[in-house]
Amino acid sequence: MTQHSKPVVTVLTAPGEQEPPGMDALRARADVRFACDEPTLRETLPGTEIMMVTDFRTEALAAAWHTADKLEWIHATSAGVDALMFPDLIKGDVTVTNARGIFDRTIAEYVLCTILMFAKDFPSSIRLQMKHQWKHRDTERAEGKQVLVVGAGSIGRQIGRLVSAAGLKAHGIARKPRRDDPDFVAVHGNDDLYEQLGHADFVVIAAPLTPQTEGLFNEKAFKAMKNSARLINIGRGPIVKTDDLVAALRNGDIAGAGLDVFEEEPLTEDHPLWDMENVTMTAHMAGDFIGWKRALTDQFLENFDRWHKGEELFNLVDKELGYAGSK
Repeated sequence: MTQHSKPVVTVLTAPGEQEPPGMDALRARADVRFACDEPTLRETLPGTEIMMVTDFRTEALAAAWHTADKLEWIHATSAGVDALMFPDLIKGDVTVTNARGIFDRTIAEYVLCTILMFAKDFPSSIRLQMKHQWKHRDTERAEGKQVLVVGAGSIGRQIGRLVSAAGLKAHGIARKPRRDDPDFVAVHGNDDLYEQLGHADFVVIAAPLTPQTEGLFNEKAFKAMKNSARLINIGRGPIVKTDDLVAALRNGDIAGAGLDVFEEEPLTEDHPLWDMENVTMTAHMAGDFIGWKRALTDQFLENFDRWHKGEELFNLVDKELGYAGSK
């Protein structure tokens, strides 16, 4: 920490986004500046020691980076930090932290809900209700089905824990295999992905977006899945090749998809995914709960206390890997 009474904190929001809640608590302890794009960031970055970034899609920081003369720490109020991982930041000494832990449980609830919706055929029930049609059907049992969580980190662990409690069998994919993991039947290494895809009834993408995961779910991956399997993506949209997913759904290579994130957001109104009866979609909201914005500010303030005291920050991001390591 630099030696003066009030450190300078710049809060980078998306254009038109409101000020995050809880800023008065930060103003009492810091000189708080606000930016929303490259021009305003160029004005606020000189002298800034800490950044709080709420726009997880921003390219402004990379463009204005040369004006950062005192920056020590960047905190992203999101689990994904892919937009921040430009070469100068990766190679430099600036510490990066993220919002790991805030959304884990609610995302896991979303995943379990989606699994049960597919098993109990709720999309068809809702369509029939809208048409005032009474049609009895038999539905699947979720118990005993295998769930493959691709990305067995903080969010993936919560997913494994919750679906296991509902009687499903959770397997994970991680960089390295892990033995005797309490939240998974087994955690397999990345090299075992295609073999494990062939065993799963539900495949959940919970991995961060990195050069290694971008486009990972393509035609090859969908061909490796069971015809009866469903894909659930709560990670990042570009991990899935959308055109390949549409083809897999149309060809019957997989049975359905539950999507919260997409390669391009928002999804265009004429996109074929909207009209597919075996697809459920939400608008990048799987983890967002009532009060989540204040929870993000409170998490930042907790880490700010550590920074102010010279203590080690939590949720440190490995800038080479592109995500926060396991606790």
